[in-house]
Amino acid sequence: MEFDNYKGKKFCNNTSFFVDDNLTVEKPLQIIINNQTFSITMRTPGHDEDLVRGLLYTEDIYREKKNLSIIFSEDKEKNISTAHLTINEKELGSGYKNSRNLLSVSSCGICGQKELTDTSQYTSMSVIQEDALDIKTFYKMFEVMNKEQPTFHQSGGSHAAAAFSKNSTLLCIREDIGRHNAVDKVIGHLVNNKKMNKVKCIIVSGRISYEIVSKIFAAKIPILGAVSAPSTLAVDFAKELGITLLGFCREKKATCYAHPQRIKNSV
Repeated sequence: MEFDNYKGKKFCNNTSFFVDDNLTVEKPLQIIINNQTFSITMRTPGHDEDLVRGLLYTEDIYREKKNLSIIFSEDKEKNISTAHLTINEKELGSGYKNSRNLLSVSSCGICGQKELTDTSQYTSMSVIQEDALDIKTFYKMFEVMNKEQPTFHQSGGSHAAAAFSKNSTLLCIREDIGRHNAVDKVIGHLVNNKKMNKVKCIIVSGRISYEIVSKIFAAKIPILGAVSAPSTLAVDFAKELGITLLGFCREKKATCYAHPQRIKNSV
């Protein structure tokens, strides 16, 4: 299944209500070559054999014409799929030596929870109701970011990330062709200029995958919003790590999928 249903709290102008949304599934696929873990890649399940074959070819790991025998297994407890391959060492390309840094994939009870319920027992960041962000202020943040993207307005080919304080003051905005790079640039600027303690929210112009959630968590930023959709794993991790996550933030609308306690809807 390439999508799954999640509940969210949708803010629309001055009203809010609960919704059921279909989000694209994101899950890890571990690739093991000759009984040694080569990498873990995040993907939407489906056509995994094609994915593995293509990755091995493009990264110069295996470019022989003959087909590979790939055995797939599932670990439901850890929520991870594994592709097992046996390849003659003489046929391994130079890319095999450059194995990717491995991601530690482990989930506590919150991952896979579809309901928008109290998850405070898993929260790694404090949720202070009195310090909640007004949804109107949140809408304004996206209006500001949209105006401050010169590269995108000229080329249409870049992503943006922007950091704001609680009162919607823009602390930093950066553009890059890569979504993750834009976020890294913003966090780097905040660190270099000693402004991390002022950040209330980071918003991004594209979609949210689990990697972006992990970056926001590492920076201890409580609220993350995106113009487009989050993946299922992004929502799962946001719930587990205590991050308020909102998607589809455009035209004075936004849907919160994790920790809505930090968002208030004042009339």
